[in-house]
Amino acid sequence: MIDVIVVGGGPTGLMLSCELRLHGVRVVVLERLAEPTGQSRGQGLHARSVEVMDQRGLLDRFLAVSEKFQVGGLFGGIVKPWPDRLDTAHPYGVATPQPVTERLLEERALELGTEIRRGCEVVGLSQDEDGVSVELADGTRLRSRHLVGCDGGRSLVRKEIGVGFPGEPARVETLLGEMELTEDPATVAAVVEEVRRTQLRFGAAPLGDGVYRVVVPADGVAEDRATAPALEEFRQRLRAVAGTDFGARAPRWLSRFGDATRQAERYRVGRVLLAGDAAHIHPPTGGQGLNLGVQDAFNLGWKLAAVVNGWSPEGLLDSYHAERHPVGARVLENTRAQITLLGTDPGATALRELFSRLMDFEEVNRYVTGMITAVEVRYDFGEGHELLGRRMRDVRLKRGRLYELTRGGRGLLLDQTGRLSVAGWADRVDHVVDVSEELDVPAVLLRPDGHVAWAGEGQADLSGHLPRWFGAATD
Repeated sequence: MIDVIVVGGGPTGLMLSCELRLHGVRVVVLERLAEPTGQSRGQGLHARSVEVMDQRGLLDRFLAVSEKFQVGGLFGGIVKPWPDRLDTAHPYGVATPQPVTERLLEERALELGTEIRRGCEVVGLSQDEDGVSVELADGTRLRSRHLVGCDGGRSLVRKEIGVGFPGEPARVETLLGEMELTEDPATVAAVVEEVRRTQLRFGAAPLGDGVYRVVVPADGVAEDRATAPALEEFRQRLRAVAGTDFGARAPRWLSRFGDATRQAERYRVGRVLLAGDAAHIHPPTGGQGLNLGVQDAFNLGWKLAAVVNGWSPEGLLDSYHAERHPVGARVLENTRAQITLLGTDPGATALRELFSRLMDFEEVNRYVTGMITAVEVRYDFGEGHELLGRRMRDVRLKRGRLYELTRGGRGLLLDQTGRLSVAGWADRVDHVVDVSEELDVPAVLLRPDGHVAWAGEGQADLSGHLPRWFGAATD
C-alpha cells in the first residue's frame, strides 16, 4: 500500500511530493510522459513562490541558474516600477524557465526519496473506505491510501471522481513557441516594439543563438487545442499581425492556449484531491499559473502528511479546499480582467490607459503587485491579531533568519518572551526562543506553510490554539 500517489510530474506534483517526503510519507509520482517536453510555458517564480523555495532551502538552487527581476504591476500588459513597502523580505521574482523549475524540483524530490515513474499513464481509478485503486494503461494496478491529481487542465483524475469544472470557454486563442528567426535582431526588435503599441498579445523575445520565444494571436479558436499548431500557421499569423514572418524556421516546440477560465467545484472527494491546473485553469496573463499550483502543493502537503501520520485534527484536510479555492477564484477573476485590458478595441484601449494612470498611485501599484505575486494572500482563521492567517515574511532574528528555521516543514513557535512551551506537541512543532526588531508581537505560532496560526503571549491561549492545527497533545 502506497501512502500517496501523485498523478502528474509537473511543478505542482513535484512540489507536493517534496512536502510529503519531509514527513516520511511514501510517495509515488506517476507521469504520463516518458521524458520532459522541454516546453517552457511558465517563465518564473513570483515573490511568494520565492519565499516558498527559501522556506524549504531551495532558493539558492534557483538563484544559481536564474536572474532576479522586479516588475511592478505586471497586470494586463501594464508595467510599472516595483512598489515600495511590499510585505516581503524577497521583493523580486526569479526568471526560471519551467523546464529548469521542474528539473530542480525533481532533483530535490529524488533526494528526499520520492519514487518517480515516467511513462505511466493513469486510465482509471476508484476509491473505497480504505484507499484508492489505480489502473495504468499497461494494465498495472496500484493501491494507495490517498491520491492527488496534479494532471493538468484536462485532468483524468478530476473526471474520474465526478467533479464539475464550470467556467467560461475560450473566446480568443494565442500561439506560443520557440523557433529560429533569421531576420536581423534589430529589425525584429523594432517591429515588436511597433506592433505592441496596439497588440499586447504579440511578442518575440530572444533566447540566444537566433532562437526566440514567439507569441502571436491565433485566427479564432481551434476545435482541438491539444493539437499543436504547425510552423506555417505561425508564419501566417506573424505576417497577418506584424507584416513579416521574420524568417521563422526550425521550431523547438509549438503550442496554443486559450483564455478559458474554469475551476473545480471541489478540491477533495474522499481520499482523492486536486491541485494545480487540475483544479483551475485560466489565461497565463500575469504569469500566475505555475506559482498558483506550487502554492496549492505547499498548502496541501503538510495537511495530507498529518492525515497519513495519524495526528491530523478534525477538518484539517478539508481546510485545503476552504483556503485554496477562494485564492484560485481570485486568480481567475484577475486574469479575466487582464484579458479585457489586452483587447484592441477602443473600449479596451481606453480602459487600459485609465488603469495605467491609476497604477501610478503607489498604493494601487502595491495592491496589484501584491495580488499578482500572492504575498497578500490571507486565509480566514477567524477573529484575532492582524497577522492571523497571513504568511510571515522572512524576518531577521538575533541569531539568523526566520526562514532558516522552517526547512523541515514543521510548525514553529517563535517565542520572544522565553516563557512559552509546546510541550505535548514537540514532535510536530519547533520552539525557538529568539527576538526580532521586525516583530512587534510577543510570540507567533506558524503552520508548516508559514501562515500565522496564533499571535500573543499567554500560554493558556497558545495551548488552546495548538490542537486546531496540530492535533491532540501527546503525553
